[in-house]
Amino acid sequence: MMKTLKNKMQMAAVKAHTVLTNRSGDQMTGWLIVVLIVVVVGAVFMTLYQSSITQIWNSIVAKITNLLN
Repeated sequence: MMKTLKNKMQMAAVKAHTVLTNRSGDQMTGWLIVVLIVVVVGAVFMTLYQSSITQIWNSIVAKITNLLN
């Protein structure tokens, strides 16, 4: 079981290394598209849920402050 997991982790590391070191233009374009999508989705999410995120953050800070007092 541990040997299989170790082999799978090694294969995943080799594949990740191959993907990250591939300098093909198509590969780089794909990564740039992924980064662009993540940034746009993050910006939309933050814009839509900014008040909720702020409220949750303030609740967390208040609970931590109460625990420390």
